[in-house]
Amino acid sequence: MSAAAPLTEEIQARYEKIKREAEEGGYHLNPDQAFTMNLVRGLLVNEQRYGYPSCPCRISFGKREEDLDIICPCDYRDPDLDEFNACYCALYVSDAILKKELSVGSIPERRPPRSERKAVLAGSSGRLTDMALPFPVWRCRVCGYLCARDTPPLVCPVCKATKDRFERFI
Repeated sequence: MSAAAPLTEEIQARYEKIKREAEEGGYHLNPDQAFTMNLVRGLLVNEQRYGYPSCPCRISFGKREEDLDIICPCDYRDPDLDEFNACYCALYVSDAILKKELSVGSIPERRPPRSERKAVLAGSSGRLTDMALPFPVWRCRVCGYLCARDTPPLVCPVCKATKDRFERFI
């Protein structure tokens, strides 16, 4: 990709890819297409700038290892969807927003301050036996998919089972 601003065709192609992947995973993009296309443009700009598509609504530090949590789809998408019906930047929305039963409201920032994130990265050896797990591990009872987070995903990305089909594993 060139250093120039993304072209309309690039934005449209990335939008289609993100939309297809979202729908395949049981997620929905914001139905306001102009708003959503602007977010996709921001993802492309950040990808050109940093080499990865960091959230256009957050400050990126330009170091992939420090920004892993905000590479789209970010680590905060599902908890935000679960609690607020939309992710922080409102690229992803719930069924209720898609059906216009609710509207997107203000979503508070969940991302911990940089100092807290750096402390977690510095203190981890990466071995499971050396780490205290910061989140419970959830298991999809249908396909066995595992994920570590505060709550199970709304929809299993593998088999599309709903949140109620997950059990706490660890």
